[in-house]
Amino acid sequence: MTNSKGEDETDSGASAGGERGVRLQKVLAAAGIGSRRACEELIAAGRVRVDGAPVLHMGLRVDPLTAVIEVDGDRINVRGDLVYLALNKPRGVLSAMSDDRGRRTVADLVADRPERLFHVGRLDADTEGLLLLTNDGELAHRLMHPGFGVSKTYLATVPAPVPKSLARRLRAGIELEDGPVRVDAFRLVQEQGTRAIVEVVLHEGRNHIVRRLLAEVGHPVERLVRTAIGPVQLGGQRAGTTRELTRVELAALHRLVDKVT
Repeated sequence: MTNSKGEDETDSGASAGGERGVRLQKVLAAAGIGSRRACEELIAAGRVRVDGAPVLHMGLRVDPLTAVIEVDGDRINVRGDLVYLALNKPRGVLSAMSDDRGRRTVADLVADRPERLFHVGRLDADTEGLLLLTNDGELAHRLMHPGFGVSKTYLATVPAPVPKSLARRLRAGIELEDGPVRVDAFRLVQEQGTRAIVEVVLHEGRNHIVRRLLAEVGHPVERLVRTAIGPVQLGGQRAGTTRELTRVELAALHRLVDKVT
């Protein structure tokens, strides 16, 4: 395909700087950054980097399948085949893409998607809330890797009263049967009658870690909802629904994990 100046814009299969590939401004526009003209202005202002290097000329061609493209330091998803979803997992749904016993899984909630998706980490069947689904194996691996320490935020309904000293105790660390665990943050959200709602933030990924931790300190969990993974918030999303991550959320996730362990 040629543009109005007769320039070939759609040859693919080249790395940045080659004669083949797609013009950078076209790739940015296709990723939703702005119009072609607006993307050219971003490039001219020196706000775009490809594979870590600032772009210094307008004619650069890239391979969208391999190039790492950043605008103002934020990594941009330029691959149309990659999908990033936030799911509000209902209680009773398994964090699995299949089940030989016929139980309901997260795969049932995205059965209309053509992509082969998988879940990033897991929530046990009785836990509700935010779960990420993607077909980007590299990002998923990094988000789950303990070396990156991506935080998860939970709201737990527990028996009241909750002593003020509990936050300090949890931050200091609690010894469980498979080793110590300490929270990044803890606060009492609400206390009414015999029940309380507490917020727990930690980056541990061990099985049932929040339930085991709170049970150990005398506050067994009655209901547990994950409300955030790093910068991605559950917000008011309805149970059982999915939404695509925003460009801002995806860039923020990459900032967390685009580093060397």
